Amino acid sequence: MNETRKPLKTLRLILGDQLNYQHSWYNQPSVDTLYVLMELRQETDYVVHHVQKVIGFFAAMYNFAAYLQKRGHRVVHLRINDPNNTQSLTQNLDWFIEQNNIECFEYQLPDEYRLDQQLTTYCQQLSIQSKVYDTEHFYTTREEIAQLFGSKKTYLMESFYRTMRKKHGVLMEGSEPAGGRWNFDSSNRKAFKGNPSQVPSHEFSHDYRDILEEIDRAGVRYLGTPLADRFPWPTSRKQSLEVLDFFLRHLFAHFGRYQDAMHTGHWTLFHSKLSFSLNTKMLSPREVVNAAVEYWKKYPERVSIEQCEGFVRQILGWREYMRGIYWAKMPDYQQLNFFGYERSLPDWFWTGETKMNCLKHAIGQSLKFSYAHHIQRLMITGNFALLAGIHPDEVDQWYLGIYIDAIEWVEITNTRGMSQYADGGLVGSKPYVSSANYIDKMSNYCASCSYDKKAKLGAKACPFNSLYWHFYEHNRALLEKNPRIGMMYQLLNKMSNAEKQAILEQADTHLRNLQNL
Repeated sequence: MNETRKPLKTLRLILGDQLNYQHSWYNQPSVDTLYVLMELRQETDYVVHHVQKVIGFFAAMYNFAAYLQKRGHRVVHLRINDPNNTQSLTQNLDWFIEQNNIECFEYQLPDEYRLDQQLTTYCQQLSIQSKVYDTEHFYTTREEIAQLFGSKKTYLMESFYRTMRKKHGVLMEGSEPAGGRWNFDSSNRKAFKGNPSQVPSHEFSHDYRDILEEIDRAGVRYLGTPLADRFPWPTSRKQSLEVLDFFLRHLFAHFGRYQDAMHTGHWTLFHSKLSFSLNTKMLSPREVVNAAVEYWKKYPERVSIEQCEGFVRQILGWREYMRGIYWAKMPDYQQLNFFGYERSLPDWFWTGETKMNCLKHAIGQSLKFSYAHHIQRLMITGNFALLAGIHPDEVDQWYLGIYIDAIEWVEITNTRGMSQYADGGLVGSKPYVSSANYIDKMSNYCASCSYDKKAKLGAKACPFNSLYWHFYEHNRALLEKNPRIGMMYQLLNKMSNAEKQAILEQADTHLRNLQNL
């Protein structure tokens, strides 16, 4: 740490996911204010992260610090191997306050509950003044969704989404939704049958081997492929805007239609790859949504309302909704386990070495690029974890660690809620599970799989098929009265006892043999 030359009045903390280039903090430089960003083992070690996630955050912090310095702000970027780095957020803050005779400590609202609690407690014991600011990023406040739904047992996303559309005037024609419908989801579920080599692709090629060397020297444990010599993710606002522009010009026209599609030949298809930029706040959701809507208005012959609405729903709808659920239900949410599951993830979740082709590709891609889109997460890895009875804690830790965009506020609500139904239906009105039929419909994974997508029984039978029916039978008492899945129980009840017993025994065989599937 480098000591400043004269006492400073204010110390301002910038967390690694608070890289908001447009925040009002930075409107005017002040010689009395010191900004600090820290690379901490506290943050690299609370789960085992993908190495690209660690590299990406460190690189983005470095670029943000350089931006602030160029604009005349006083900034210290505390690196992971700095000899004065205690690796503790609060101990480092103590040092900065003491060394610089700080009179006031200021920070922005953290988006993770654990950091919010840590900084709240820290400020309560400070002998100097402290002040907290909004991050000026989200459409909503922390409390907004809880206030909207009150004491209701379920928080219906569609109701929230329509409220947000009306409140912020997004895709509205007066008081009515643009295109005459609020939701075009039924038009946006197409499988991709084209040539994946012809899908436009944009990746950066940063050389961050120096950052990887620092991470290794610090002894940080991680998973995945570094790609440090050709790092594919944006790490500054300028690069993030470049990704947004590429998406709008080359991918947007097909996003909605193929947003649920999966293909072995292309790891992103028409997805934007903006989640890391959004979740670090290098881009704001408002500017991304506005850019998409303006592009649709300008080029309606290229981008249909179906494509535009599908994209807007992901950001103004799901993203804000998940954040609202998080702050309404934490910390109890992280303990929910509706089905009482106890199994551990198979070891191949960390290697991708499984004979199930869909999981091999979804996990392999995640290990290589620290990314998978929402259907790969929900209907491949998440689907399997739910059918196999994996403990939600294990699922949370895997998702939180492996994806570059995973920060707890958005990860845990999607996994423990939407994916694993561990909240008993607060987020999702039904469990999102499927047999091989859905996977085959939305991808080409089954075509080259070791297992038979149509078979329920036998050594070559796809595990998804028997585990699917086992899930419903095993959880009958909890799910049978759910009106959205009544048909599944009607089909299950029509099976002969012999057929049902054979399927359940097949599923039990798979469950005993999870490590070798």
